[in-house]
Amino acid sequence: MKMSRHISTGPSSFIPENEIIGAMPLSDSTVMFLDEEFSGRMDNLTQLMGLHPHYLQAFLRCHYYLLRMDGPLPHHYRHYIAIMAAARHQCSALVCQHVQEFEQIGVCSDWLRGLEFCPQRLRNLNEINKILAHRPWLITKQHIQALVKTGEHSWSLAELVHAVVLLAHFHALASFVFGSGVNPDLEVTEVNGVTDDLCPPAMAGLCTCHLTNSNQANGNPVCNPDTGSELEALMERMKRLLEEREDDDASEEEMFTRFEKEKKESLLVVSAGFDEEVVPPSPVARFVDDPSFGYQDFARHGEDNPPTFKAQDYSWEDHGFSLVNRLYSDIGHLLDDKFRTACDLTYYNMASHEGVDTSMLRRALFNYVHCMYGIRYDDYDYGEVNQLLECSLKVYIKTVTCYPERTTRRMYESYWHQFRHSEKVHVNLLLMEARMQAELLYALRAITHYMT
Repeated sequence: MKMSRHISTGPSSFIPENEIIGAMPLSDSTVMFLDEEFSGRMDNLTQLMGLHPHYLQAFLRCHYYLLRMDGPLPHHYRHYIAIMAAARHQCSALVCQHVQEFEQIGVCSDWLRGLEFCPQRLRNLNEINKILAHRPWLITKQHIQALVKTGEHSWSLAELVHAVVLLAHFHALASFVFGSGVNPDLEVTEVNGVTDDLCPPAMAGLCTCHLTNSNQANGNPVCNPDTGSELEALMERMKRLLEEREDDDASEEEMFTRFEKEKKESLLVVSAGFDEEVVPPSPVARFVDDPSFGYQDFARHGEDNPPTFKAQDYSWEDHGFSLVNRLYSDIGHLLDDKFRTACDLTYYNMASHEGVDTSMLRRALFNYVHCMYGIRYDDYDYGEVNQLLECSLKVYIKTVTCYPERTTRRMYESYWHQFRHSEKVHVNLLLMEARMQAELLYALRAITHYMT
């Protein structure tokens, strides 16, 4: 069955408006920041993130710095790169927003007619844009060399780092938009100019979604939980895993085997019916090069797969952070604060239970995303993922992370039936940050290899 995603009133088509508006009071500093930099207007995206005010503050600081503050790239380039990134996932809500921002700068309006009208220098980003968006493990130092080689269309390393962070930021933000059912903002869809044919009010934010109940993932022992008992069962599994941690003396070889098993099982997690799906023409297609290039599993059956990315050899904390900070001042601190805030965020509750340590569950969500991207942490037991993440949640995670434009309301509603909507939004924050960090790790490692 195919249908267009229903657009309801309010910030989200998945979450009732009364559970978002004013649900969590914002800090005075966040309110002041919104007043000063965004004229006090909270768009739908901001209102959903506002369910977690501490995270929203970290997000806005980073988002604003990338787009508005001093940096290697001119401001119209930044918004055009945002458009290119969001268009990879047909995220018309983000495309329209930054088309409008681009128009307000008042230069180079011809570029909005499509990629063939923008400078060759920007078109040269098409290759790493599509690779980072869909298969970031393929990026190499040769891709970096091709962009920074001498010539009239070359990029400096500082400019390229700025561009890469923007691309990863907006790819991941598209995941949050689709995963949370963010509705388009009327202020964006009703502007005049080039935006009208790109984002007519009836089109903006819509995607053709395939609703499916086929959420099987063989080998997962916690499939099809009874709705009434899923919370208690999850709590019990968390308690048992904590107890087993003390006794588990798994060898390095056993830990590697558990990672490989989880990586291969992620192949079985599918949103059924999409292999034959033809993506409908989109108004944002003018900003997409090679539209047939999409996500493919890192570990594919019967193929020579790329080597696993070992986090101990190249990590955000020990390598990526210092590189971006050196080439693009202060952005490393802002990204690090955003990553840490999403990962450490907790209210010590799960649904109706209070006083709960959720760190195990948060790490499983983050590490499962990285596992799908071929990134392994040698100190993490990937056997926990299978115990903590039910089948329908795995389908949701893979869809939101790898092909977010396919996310449906049914997928969103298929997992954690007893949990609050704010807790599911927190899941989406973790998925967004895990995805962004994964893209950055592959890109920054390639830049490091080019520099050494």
